[in-house]
Amino acid sequence: MSNERPTAEELRQGMTVEIVQDDADPQSEDTEPIIGEVGTIYGDEPEGPHVELKSGVVGHVQSVAPDE
Repeated sequence: MSNERPTAEELRQGMTVEIVQDDADPQSEDTEPIIGEVGTIYGDEPEGPHVELKSGVVGHVQSVAPDE
């Protein structure tokens, strides 16, 4: 995973990303990132671009998964 957060402009539907779920406390050590494919991109926010994954999970993108 990249260390730099992408912007909403850099994201595309179908990309695999790592997010922090909206209802999770980003300061909590128990918060595990969720990895999934982008379904909807809502826009940029200070915590990272706001997206909804195809699974329905909503959160802020932390990084994009590298192409394998």
